[in-house]
Amino acid sequence: MVFAIVGTVAGVTLFASTFTYNPPTTAPVTGQAGSLDFGTLSRVASSSKMFVGALAIGAGSTSSITFAFVSPTLTWNTVFSGIAIVAQTQDATPVGKACISLGTGTCPTGLTTKVIWSVTPVSLPQTVIPLGSAANFAVLAGATVTNTGLTVITGDLGLSPGTAVTGFPPGIVNGVLHAADSNAMLAKADLTTAINTANALPLPILIAGDLGGRTLVPGLYKSTSSLAVTGGLTLDAQGNSNAVWVFQIASTLTTLTGSQIILTGGAQANNIFWVVGSSATLGTTSVFKGTIMAYASITITTGVSLDGRALAQVGAVTLDSNIITRPL
Repeated sequence: MVFAIVGTVAGVTLFASTFTYNPPTTAPVTGQAGSLDFGTLSRVASSSKMFVGALAIGAGSTSSITFAFVSPTLTWNTVFSGIAIVAQTQDATPVGKACISLGTGTCPTGLTTKVIWSVTPVSLPQTVIPLGSAANFAVLAGATVTNTGLTVITGDLGLSPGTAVTGFPPGIVNGVLHAADSNAMLAKADLTTAINTANALPLPILIAGDLGGRTLVPGLYKSTSSLAVTGGLTLDAQGNSNAVWVFQIASTLTTLTGSQIILTGGAQANNIFWVVGSSATLGTTSVFKGTIMAYASITITTGVSLDGRALAQVGAVTLDSNIITRPL
């Protein structure tokens, strides 16, 4: 529940309070003063509805209005870039119209729209993605696993259906090596299930570009293209050690040299999942946290430290003098 008071806009004074948004697929929207009814708002990225009539409020007058987005089961969430309650005027003269604009939705043409209240989207709490037998692996690939230098892996190393694992030694596996055996085959099947489960999660917050310098609270995040980390990305659990992050990335994931994922507020690497639609590349000396589940390949360049897992569904995992530790 969000409380807000808004002031005078072009001679129209509105009090707007007690906003509650709990979206089902569509949501009935009603104003509990003056019998306002905005009809049905679809839960889409661009939508708007307008009421005409009972909201004609003259200068110096006030009205108390409550908009309720009602659902008996869901808690606060939005896929929109924000929710804006707007007042409209035409030729600077108040008209008896009000509009709720969702995300990029706009109100009717010919009217001046002024945003007078807005909120920031948040995500529903997520649960840990079930990895099945793939959870035992620090490195898992479909085609090949290739290592250069003194890489130290804590956890199992697996490959299926490919058979070529090279570079061990000098690389060290503090676990069991499964090359094209039944364990690796089962883990690959469980990885596919985990990727499908993670990608099917609903109601993400949209993100894009470079996450460097940002702080993200727990939740579900989605990039419709590639995603990068330059510098530091902070994941803040806000005191909840069970907090979960899931990143749905349609294309590539890339970190630049020296980039790092910083965990605060009790955040745990085992509760962070990066679902990559193509390939992931961790730049030289990066410090990365979480389980990478890539459809294609994963390239971990020189000196990278990974507190998590490198799991490639069909392609190769390439290593170079890394420390990879499977989280418990």
